[in-house]
Amino acid sequence: MGIGFIGGARAGGTVRHRAFAAILLASAALAGCAVTPKPVTETEMSAVVDADRAIIESSAIGVTGPITLEEAVARALKQNLDYRTRLMEQTLAAGQLDASKYDMLPRLLTAAGYSWRDEDNIRKSVDSVTGRQSVGNPYISTDRERATWDIGLSWSILDFGVSYYNAQQNADRLLVANERRRKAMHNLIQSVRTTYWRALAAQQLREQVRSTITEAEAALADSRRIQENRVRNPVEPLRYQRNLLENLRLLENVDRELAVAEIELATLMGVRSGTRFTLVEPGKLDFRPLGGEVARMEEIALLNNADLREQFYNTRIAATDTRKALVKLLPNISFDYGYKYDGDKYLINQMWQEAGSRVALNLFNLISGPAQIRAAEMNVSAAEAKRMALQMAVLSQVHLARYQYDDALRQYRRAVSISDVDNELAAIARSQEQSQTGGSLERVSAKVTAILSSIRLYHAVAKVNEAISRVQASLGQEPEIGSLDEIPMDTLKEQVRKSLQQTL
Repeated sequence: MGIGFIGGARAGGTVRHRAFAAILLASAALAGCAVTPKPVTETEMSAVVDADRAIIESSAIGVTGPITLEEAVARALKQNLDYRTRLMEQTLAAGQLDASKYDMLPRLLTAAGYSWRDEDNIRKSVDSVTGRQSVGNPYISTDRERATWDIGLSWSILDFGVSYYNAQQNADRLLVANERRRKAMHNLIQSVRTTYWRALAAQQLREQVRSTITEAEAALADSRRIQENRVRNPVEPLRYQRNLLENLRLLENVDRELAVAEIELATLMGVRSGTRFTLVEPGKLDFRPLGGEVARMEEIALLNNADLREQFYNTRIAATDTRKALVKLLPNISFDYGYKYDGDKYLINQMWQEAGSRVALNLFNLISGPAQIRAAEMNVSAAEAKRMALQMAVLSQVHLARYQYDDALRQYRRAVSISDVDNELAAIARSQEQSQTGGSLERVSAKVTAILSSIRLYHAVAKVNEAISRVQASLGQEPEIGSLDEIPMDTLKEQVRKSLQQTL
C-alpha cells in the first residue's frame, strides 16, 4: 500500500507538471497567433495631436510688439521645430557617447535559476580498478529540485579594444551632429533673412497694391469706354490697355506672392499660424562690398565650413574602422571571477568561488582578416577622396558666394535708382492730373510702375541678405550661442545682431 501511494503521488506530480508546461506552451502559441495590426483610432490620434499642440503652445514665446530682423532670427533659433530636431539629434549623439563609455568596463553578471525533474538522477557505480559495474551500489547524484544563483566579473581585452574604438567613433559622430546643427542654423538664418524682407514688403505694400489694382481696373474700364466712343485713335487705347493689363497681371502675381510671405515667416519663427504681427523696417541700409582678400576667405572657409568639418570627422570614423579590423584579428584574452551557489542538498560545498582566464583565437579571422583590412583601407581612401573633393567644392562655393553678393549688390543699387525715377514719375503724373495737364490713365500707369519698382527693391534687398547668408555659411560663421533653452531672448538678439553684421 505504501509503495502504491508513493508511486501515485509521483504520478500525480508528473501529471501536474506536464499539464502546467502544456498550458504555458499553449498560452504562448495563442498569444503569438493573436497579434494583429491595430490602426490608430481617431480618439487616440486626436489625443496625441492635442497633447503635441499643448506642448508647442506652452513653449512658444508670445508676440508682444513689433518684430525686428534680429528678433525674427532669434525666434527661429529658439522655436523652429526643424532646427530643434537637429538639436535633439546632437543630444542623442551625446547620450550614445556616454553610453558607449560603459562598454569598456568589465561585465558584472548575475544569474538565478530553478530546475526540477520527475525522477531521481541515479547513477551506477563502477569499480575503478576492474572497470566493472558494481551491482548493489547505485547512488543519487543530484537533487530533484534545486535553486542556483551566481554573480561574476568578466573582462575581455578584445571587447575592451573594440569598445574603445566604438567610443571614439561615437565621439566623432557627436561632432558630426554638431556640424549638421551648424549647417541647419545657416540654412535657417538664410531663410529667415530672405523671407523677412518679402513679408515686410507684403506689410508695407499690400494695401497700396490692392488699391492700385482697383484703380487699374477702373482705368481699364475707362480706356475701354474711350475706345468704344472713338475719342482717340483706337491704337492708343489698345496699347495702353495692353500695358495696363500686363501691369495688372504683375500686380496680381505680386499680391499672391506677398500673401504667403507672412505665413512662411511665421512658420520659420515658430509662431502659431494666424497670429498677427508687425515687422520693423530697418533704417538706412548700408550694404558695402566684401572686405578682405579672397585668399583669406578661402582660408577661413577651409577651417570653419560645416560640410568640410563633417567630412573630416567622417574620415576619422573610417580610419577608426581600420583599427577595429586590426584589433579583431588578435587573440581574445579574458579573465573571469565568480561567486556561486547551488541548492543541491547532495553537495557538500553549496557555495564556492571560481576564477580563471582564457585565450581564444578565431582561425577564420586569419583568412578573412586581410580582406577586412583592405575593405577598411578602401573606405578610408574613399572618405579622404570625398574630403579633398569637398575642399574644392568649398573653395568654389566661396568664389560663387562672393560673386553672387557683388551681383546682388549691383542689382540692389540698380533697383534703388529705378525706384527713385519711377517715384518721381508717379509724383509728376499726380501733379499733372491735379493741374489738368494729364489724365488719370497716366497717373495709374505711373503708380503701377512705381509699386512694381518698390517691390523689386524689396526683393533686391532680400537677395542681398540671402547672398550675405551664403557668404557666412561658406565661411562657417554663425552666432556663438550656448544653450538655447537657457539664454535670454534679449541676449540672443544681441548675438544675432552682431552675427548679421559679420562678413569676414
